[in-house]
Amino acid sequence: MSEVAELKLYAIRRKQAWKSPAEVEGVAARSKRVADDDFPQDIRWIRSYVIAEEDGSLGSVCIYQASSPEAVRRHAHRVGMPADEILDIADTVVIRPDPVKEPAAA
Repeated sequence: MSEVAELKLYAIRRKQAWKSPAEVEGVAARSKRVADDDFPQDIRWIRSYVIAEEDGSLGSVCIYQASSPEAVRRHAHRVGMPADEILDIADTVVIRPDPVKEPAAA
């Protein structure tokens, strides 16, 4: 029986990684699939915030649970996206839940 590693919480900054929202959506689908299929014991994607970069590109701040920063790097490499900074999250303070976009009126 293999031992499951304890998952810690990390914030990953991906700078100037994409050109369009459509590109972000494609990478997001691939990222979830790779995490679920190839690294099920080592990494779990929690959420991402897409950032409008000053040069017009898109970056992100992603929240993951992972067994180690190296697991984050392996996952990012397999997906083909950067992991410019990997930061340990020491604690979480939630004042309000993330706002949810309302669907556009038909």
